[in-house]
Order: sequence, then structure tokens, then C-alpha cells
Amino acid sequence: MTIPIILASGSSIRAQLLAQARVPFEVLSPRIDEDAIKAALIGEGAPPRDVADGLAEAKARKISGKMPGRYVLGCDQVLDAGGVLLSKPETPDDALAQLKALRGQRHLLLSAAVIYLDGEPLWRHVGQVRLTMRAASDAWLAEYVARNWPGIGEAVGAYKLEEEGVRLFTRIDGDHFNVLGMPLLEILDYLTIRGVLQQ
Repeated sequence: MTIPIILASGSSIRAQLLAQARVPFEVLSPRIDEDAIKAALIGEGAPPRDVADGLAEAKARKISGKMPGRYVLGCDQVLDAGGVLLSKPETPDDALAQLKALRGQRHLLLSAAVIYLDGEPLWRHVGQVRLTMRAASDAWLAEYVARNWPGIGEAVGAYKLEEEGVRLFTRIDGDHFNVLGMPLLEILDYLTIRGVLQQ
């Protein structure tokens, strides 16, 4: 019998991706201060890739310490806009400001995953996607936010590509799963090599 992995994340889209791939899993959301961890990493001069990795590791480590013998998957995603990290918008005004800052520009989404077992990291990966946003008008962006709030408040950059947010972009270079916040193909490959998933 396969022992389910533990997803150390409260993200509904990450849970959905694992479920659709028929990966046996349970969800345990870690209680960590993401803002404090992010601020500490940025204060130490960590690049955006390391911030994403550090947040994913903190989630996996927190749960792994309580669940011996279980594979624990922690994930996180950050948006790198020319070296500036964007967080999830807290208000519609924040969302509109983020979209105005990103329009006509190219930015990176960095989706990190870390797998722990018995309190030790076994594997890590950071997927990268480059996205180019079209130069939408102020009026269209305001209408977009009004139509899509509060859902886009759950996403860095104030967009969801699986929804109307796809209309914001002219080019996307990279794996779609990384856009959704999880390097799923690499995770599945690792779990299969380890024998957690059937060959």
C-alpha cells in the first residue's frame, strides 16, 4: 500500500494538481510567519530564487518534524519583477498597482518545491517561467480587477492564468505547472524514482 505524501500547503490549486495526477496525499498546512521569513531572507541579500526555496523549505521542515517516516512536500512561489519581489495584493488598489507596474514588461515566476523526510531535506527544485504582459489600458485593468476580485488576491501579480488573467499576456515561456505554483513534472519524476509512486 502506498503511504500518502503530505502537502505542506493550504493552496487549493496545488492540492488540485496532485489530485488530478492521482498522487495519494494529505494536506497539513504549516503555521509559519511567511512575511518574517521573506523579510529575513531579503535582508540577507538572498536572490528571489532563494526566497522561494527558503519559504518552501520552511513549510516542509515545519510539518516533517511532526510526521516521522512521511514524505513532506513544501511549495512556494514568488514573482520577480526586475529584482523586486511582489507579494499577494491585499486590496483591489494593491492589485491594480501591481498590474500597472507589470504591464508592458517581462517578469519571472519562480515556483519552488522541497521534499523532506524525517526532518531532513531530500530534494529541491525551483521552476522558472518568463511572462510578458501586454500594455493594457488603465480602464481595462481597473475593470479586470473589479471583475476578478477577490480571487486574484490569492495570486502574486494579481492574475490567474487559468482564468481571465491569460488575457493580460502576449508571451509565456516555461512550464504551465510552474505558473500554477508547483513544478509538478519534476515532483512526479522524483517521487517515481524514489518508489513513492508506481513506475
